[in-house]
Amino acid sequence: MTDLFRIAKKLVTKGKGILASDESTATITKRFSEIGVESNEENRRKYRQLLYTTKGIEQFISGVIMYDETIRQKADTGKRFITILEEKGIIPGIKVDEGLKVLPEHDGEKYTLGLDNLPERLKEYVKLGAKFAKWRAVFSVGDKTPSDAVVDINTSDLALYALFCQQAGLVPIIEPEVLIEGNHTINQSAIATTRVLKKLFEKLAMYNVDLKGILLKPNWVHAGLGLNIEPADIEIAKATLSVLKHTVPDEVSGIVFLSGGDTPENSTNHLSAINDLGEDAPWELSFSFGRALQNEALKIWAGKDENIKLAQNALYKRVQKVANASENQ
Repeated sequence: MTDLFRIAKKLVTKGKGILASDESTATITKRFSEIGVESNEENRRKYRQLLYTTKGIEQFISGVIMYDETIRQKADTGKRFITILEEKGIIPGIKVDEGLKVLPEHDGEKYTLGLDNLPERLKEYVKLGAKFAKWRAVFSVGDKTPSDAVVDINTSDLALYALFCQQAGLVPIIEPEVLIEGNHTINQSAIATTRVLKKLFEKLAMYNVDLKGILLKPNWVHAGLGLNIEPADIEIAKATLSVLKHTVPDEVSGIVFLSGGDTPENSTNHLSAINDLGEDAPWELSFSFGRALQNEALKIWAGKDENIKLAQNALYKRVQKVANASENQ
């Protein structure tokens, strides 16, 4: 078993999943503004410290995705965050894309930045202690989207990113997110997700990426939020599992779903439903949630030291609930 395969399999250990704490400075500034907290480096450090030092979290979390600023930071004790995670048996990872940019003449569709200097940055992250990485591309759903051009450029970049990661000794988490924002039906989401994943695996094969050493981080097949219709969890699970079974090769080590803007409770319920249905799936069906794990704790913390323990309790309870959902409990 190669190191990449071993790490990938450990990340999808039954009953565990990944905490995505890789919000960019711009994104976490938006989250902090919603709770009235100034987004400076110290407040961001204190918040990530709250997450990583939550007692017992390692029972349910296999890995943590960090941001460039965070992977370099230390706790109040002077111990690096990476060291704290490793001592808990949690695998540290790093977000390596550099955000989104609008592709001209394509109805606001976006491609992802960050490939230019990626091999050099990956070498540095390996030295810092990262064992896996993440790259996100997004696809909007509409009458003319996702366009062939955006599907092509984003899946090509995801495949090249994955190749660079494997060459550097990092497990790539590949995140092709078909967005939940919009007025599309669940069927339109299924069609778009199928198109994206088929093209993605064509490109991964073209670049000779070892599928045993990757994790896929897909969206739920889900009606657009603009419809104000919440499909039943079982409907979402059936549609999602059907798409995955038609597009994802058996060799892929695991699937770690993103929450994609769903509420913590909805994300948990979707995960439970798909694990109920997918007992015969060839891959572990796990999670790599950001907001769905953090939102309750973030609101309770509200930037106040006296709320840290309460916030950590909320995080622990949500992580436990999500982990149990991934294990059919």
